[in-house]
Amino acid sequence: MTTATLATTVIPAQREPLRAWRAEFHAPVASFRDPLFPGLSRGLPLPSPSTVRGLLAAATGADAERLPFGMAAWAAGGGVDAETYHPINADGSNPAVAGRVRAGKGGMTLRERPFLADVQLTLWLPGPEGGRVAQALRRPCWPLRLGRSQDVVHLTALREVTLEPAAEAVVGRALAPAGGHDVGSARLYRMAASVSVDRLVTSWGDYLWCDLTAGRSRLRGAYREAPSAEEQDQAVWLLDP
Repeated sequence: MTTATLATTVIPAQREPLRAWRAEFHAPVASFRDPLFPGLSRGLPLPSPSTVRGLLAAATGADAERLPFGMAAWAAGGGVDAETYHPINADGSNPAVAGRVRAGKGGMTLRERPFLADVQLTLWLPGPEGGRVAQALRRPCWPLRLGRSQDVVHLTALREVTLEPAAEAVVGRALAPAGGHDVGSARLYRMAASVSVDRLVTSWGDYLWCDLTAGRSRLRGAYREAPSAEEQDQAVWLLDP
């Protein structure tokens, strides 16, 4: 039986500006199944924090990456694909079809798969641990994938920025812990914050995310990326596993 725990984001009482690495990714196609709906093809509109941690672990080659990070994600569009599933007999009692279950016995099942197109992901990796991961992203240990094993993701930009404690900033499509802001268009999603290496323990968290770009808003427990000539002051929440 899988054990579930509730993840919380701990905000330090006194926060100082942080140096962080901003990493931008692009995936032509990706899909993120919602594990809270087993047996149903229901997708999330963005990757969960646990999915992102898997991406970072692939870069570093570690079993797991537990550093806090900020993230924002969105997709240009999406659709529904049809996939053929071929269940495999665990006991090998169906050798005539190479171990596959015969059609009519649960084999060759067509299922719908929601997918996202032109997926954009931005991560903020703070402190020395962020620098370590950023270095690994330049030459990853394993291929970088976002979601399923065939959904390859590409690193498109990597640069160092400053994160300042902020009471107000542009929310955009940043992922925030529940209670992080009061944007009316934001929806609350329950997603996996992290998954143990043996996959027996999943930590869950409640997060706010805006499908449409949200403007300036009052923030709680947030940073902002120091504004520059190219960027607005983007809100960033550092999410712990």
